[in-house]
Amino acid sequence: MNPSPARVAPATVPPSEPPAPARPGLLGRLGVWSVHHFKAVLAGWLLLVIGLGAFAPQVTTALSGAGWQADGSDSVKVRTLAEEHFAGNASSALQIVVAADRPVTEPAVQQVIDRATALAAADTRISTVIAPQPGATISQDGRTAVLLAGADASPDDMVRAADDLKEPLRALSGDGVDVTATGASVLWSDFNTANHDAMMKSEIMSWPVTLGILVLAFGSLVAAGLPLLLTMAGLAASAGSLVLISHLFPVSIWAMNFAMMFALALGIDYALFLVVRFRAARAAGKSGPQAVAETMDTAGKAVLLSGVTVLVSLSAVMLVPAPAFRSMAGGIMLAVLFVLAATLTLLPAVLGKLGHRVDAVALPWAKRQQTTSPRFAAWGERLWKHPLRWGALALTVLIALAAPVIGLRTAMPSIDVLPGDASARAGYTAVQQAFGPGTPGTLQILTPADQAEATVRTVAADPGIAGVMPAQSAADGTDWAMVQAVPTVDPSDPQLGHTVDSLRDALPDHTLVGGASVENLDLQHLLTEKTPLVIGVVMALGFVLLLFALRAPLIAALGTVAGLLSTGAAFGVARLVFQDGHGATLLGFTSQGFLDGWAPVFFFAMIFAIAMDYTVFLLASAKEQYERTGDPKQAMVGALAHSGRVVFAAAAVMVAVFFTFAVSGPLPPKEMGIVLGVAVLLDAALVRLVLLPVLLRLAGHAAWHTPRWLDRVLPRIPFSHS
Repeated sequence: MNPSPARVAPATVPPSEPPAPARPGLLGRLGVWSVHHFKAVLAGWLLLVIGLGAFAPQVTTALSGAGWQADGSDSVKVRTLAEEHFAGNASSALQIVVAADRPVTEPAVQQVIDRATALAAADTRISTVIAPQPGATISQDGRTAVLLAGADASPDDMVRAADDLKEPLRALSGDGVDVTATGASVLWSDFNTANHDAMMKSEIMSWPVTLGILVLAFGSLVAAGLPLLLTMAGLAASAGSLVLISHLFPVSIWAMNFAMMFALALGIDYALFLVVRFRAARAAGKSGPQAVAETMDTAGKAVLLSGVTVLVSLSAVMLVPAPAFRSMAGGIMLAVLFVLAATLTLLPAVLGKLGHRVDAVALPWAKRQQTTSPRFAAWGERLWKHPLRWGALALTVLIALAAPVIGLRTAMPSIDVLPGDASARAGYTAVQQAFGPGTPGTLQILTPADQAEATVRTVAADPGIAGVMPAQSAADGTDWAMVQAVPTVDPSDPQLGHTVDSLRDALPDHTLVGGASVENLDLQHLLTEKTPLVIGVVMALGFVLLLFALRAPLIAALGTVAGLLSTGAAFGVARLVFQDGHGATLLGFTSQGFLDGWAPVFFFAMIFAIAMDYTVFLLASAKEQYERTGDPKQAMVGALAHSGRVVFAAAAVMVAVFFTFAVSGPLPPKEMGIVLGVAVLLDAALVRLVLLPVLLRLAGHAAWHTPRWLDRVLPRIPFSHS
């Protein structure tokens, strides 16, 4: 029998010692600490969630319904002055429309008017109720009258007053008399209610789809529940925080709606990335704490960078001086902070505690899953062999879809976005039928008292004005006069903007033009003005963050610019659907002929944040592979093999969530669902899984090159655990 080599080896070769385990980095040490202090971490999060979550049920009543305004604009100044000096006859006042099948002077109709007056006057947020005036607020046929309930509270409180009063007022209808509340405050009340209900319905619809995709992606019921853990913790904490913050300054109700979406989307993304990496470390024979340390030092860094990128992208929206925009961005950022904190502390603690049990209740095929995806590895090999073919195809599709964006028009939402039975829309229609198409957009012009007559003459001479009321002196005797003018066109008609611009040019000095319709125009102008700035700041900050993390200026720049392709394509599709009306019947809406004006700036920040989320995951994985091997091919193919399945699964969940909003009732959730859903679909499928790998292939070693001068400046953030 030949001697066994195993018996000779000890005499001739010194025994090799196992390599010392790598010392965990900062995030690795945080993860290990969380594992070793599982009870403390869990107790801390339970206290936080329960403490803040106790305020969460108040979120729908505590948050603001207004705030859609351009702070510092002339129209906002007019509203403030009108509230102060004209007995609340401002854009935030409520209009109570009484429409009868007989003259409003008849006793039975007068009784209804008296009851409506008493009902409104009993509300402490109403300053005074002005009775209908012949020749002004009583129609020519005498069958429609309008009561003005002046504002004696902030715009947010006037929306709450509309919430409380519109249904009791409508209950006065009967016997041929219809009573409806309308005006800007009622419009925002109806708008917020309709959109909140639709978004909640969409959230409920998306949960079964989300759970199904999670089970397929994780292959284990236990693992699939981890994103829900992060989401619920983030949602409860952020909802309670928003309620507390609302005591300091108004927070839009929309902040909670968007926070819900981002908490769910990012909770799933982050959990997917960490759980997949934890499983790989466990499969390699690492103990629970060692696997957590490796997971946090690799995937954890990518998650942290992704979270910071999302926060930075959304912070650029703060450049728009509109309370609703700032509070919506703040609400999302708050949710991201809580989800990120839970991902970096609670999730590693739970993973360390579960260990191999993370795969408990596994589906049959999950047991055969590998830590890397052979399909995405094969896809990476195909892209490496034929980069120009696949890159050109993806680029052609994206450019073709983005081309229509050139003709995109934007404006503030019209009354048509409200359901047909909404109080504001019913009153709006009744006023138009009785007084003319421009009456709902009546202009309020404030001018010094000694210029009142000149102001009336100038306004009356404008061809865009159908009628002018006599100047009204300030109720408190101050040196202001109000001139109210009825335009010739509907408030959503673009011609109204030309009329307002013409009046502002022609009116005497120190004269201010306002009114609810003008507030919308001023907000639209502000958004148009600020959009290029927001886009530039978002992209610049995104590039800087990628540069700091990757230390590779070329791929950081390419990864940042690539996000514009999916964004442009999404808005190109939005133009075809919402402006041109393609698919309107299928989706159940009537085209306004434009995209809502708040969409470009806000949706761009959201799309870019999500796109950078995927960019960070993919490029962090590629950098880890390049640090280990120094091989550009292994960096590209390995990144797809390790992260492609994660990006694909996370995008599938987001697309499913967003597209459920496309079937919601009102138009704004449909716009959000289509724009965000298309953007995520195209970004994941064509940009991150095709174009970005192709760019890595074409750039080769140059993709990861760091100039010497930059090498001395940038910090070193390794993504490999060695």
